[in-house]
Amino acid sequence: MTKALQKKFVVTAMAAITSLLLLLLGAINVVNSVLVSGEIERTLEIIWQSEGGGDGLFPPPDPAPRGPGEGPKNAHDTVLSSNYFLVRYDQEGAVAKVDVSRTSAVTEEEAQELAAQVYAGEREEGQVSRFRYLRREAPQGGGVMVVFLDTSEEVFSYIRVLLLSAAAGLGCWGLMLVFVILLSRRAIRPIAENIERQKQFVTNAGHEIKTPLAIIQSNTEAMELYLGESKWSRNIKEQTRRLSGLMQDLLTLARMDEGAVPAQKAALSLSGLAEQALEPFLQPMEAQGITLERDIQPEVSLTADPAQLEQLLSLLLDNAVKYTGPGGRICLSVKQEGKRARLCLENTCPQLPTVPPEKLFDLFYRGGRRPHPEGGRLWHWPGGGPLPGPGKPGQPARPVPSAPSHPVCGAIPQLNTQGRTAACGPSFFLLSFG
Repeated sequence: MTKALQKKFVVTAMAAITSLLLLLLGAINVVNSVLVSGEIERTLEIIWQSEGGGDGLFPPPDPAPRGPGEGPKNAHDTVLSSNYFLVRYDQEGAVAKVDVSRTSAVTEEEAQELAAQVYAGEREEGQVSRFRYLRREAPQGGGVMVVFLDTSEEVFSYIRVLLLSAAAGLGCWGLMLVFVILLSRRAIRPIAENIERQKQFVTNAGHEIKTPLAIIQSNTEAMELYLGESKWSRNIKEQTRRLSGLMQDLLTLARMDEGAVPAQKAALSLSGLAEQALEPFLQPMEAQGITLERDIQPEVSLTADPAQLEQLLSLLLDNAVKYTGPGGRICLSVKQEGKRARLCLENTCPQLPTVPPEKLFDLFYRGGRRPHPEGGRLWHWPGGGPLPGPGKPGQPARPVPSAPSHPVCGAIPQLNTQGRTAACGPSFFLLSFG
């Protein structure tokens, strides 16, 4: 139980940390991408202005010398440090000028081919290969001028930031995982201690009650030897046996919570086990006029604990017979669905219980303040899926999320199946497949 709580705490904490890191790193990279794109557009605008789009001066005049660390590069330094080339077209569409002096990445022929692609299109800005371009009409001399800027350095810078942020995020995630694991035991210690005290109380109470129950049983039998059997003595023995069974279940519950009762898994036939478990309930069904509908496929097999699975089937059938009502209907089906075995039990009921759905899996939960005259209700959902749902009175209840119902219908995986139980009243049931 402690390990399960610790695992849940670690998973929840790391999910929150992961979401926060993804949000933070994503925001950093989005902002970096926007800044890099804006810087590229600013550089293109400066180059276009310096090459004829503005006053035609090249290089542009430097208004004032810059000292170390005195802000970003001015227009003069921006042009001198950029790798670019340009192609100018005259008013007839012929190439008037090709300038590749500011880059060694392309020749004049390659520059003209790239410019021809841009000139044939209609976009003024865009990306061709690794070059970002700006196409505008030249105010001096007419025609069109296309400026291409090599953005490989900016792209590498963006990728570098992306990889560094990802590495930093993974490192932080790993450190936080270690930190959360180290602190998780301390965080769940109060809950774990409370659960441990509850289990210890159950164990101690079970052992303490066994002795007076044995004395009551033996004294009742001795009294019958002297005074003979009566309805009162029979009732005492019956209730004593019932209470002894409950105490044994309490001890079994405590041992299973501590992991001291491992499931004895073995290959078995679920079809044969269902037929065998059904036999003792045929006569009670017939006596109450209950119609039985069975759909049991032959040779449906799985790996589980035979004793626990037999106990589950017996409990479900007993619950169905008890609460179906005279003239009702019970449906039992066992089917093979791929690698999974599916056990489904449905029954009609005259009235659905007014039990909050979230309480169905609470052990020893009572639907009302007073004990149920028949000893409580049991609910079991072995598939780990949605809560069984209600049908209408007189109709079989089928699985519907978040609503109570009488029957139980769930899939039992062939391997590594974990049963879950909840009881409404003093009786309860335990099932665990490893």
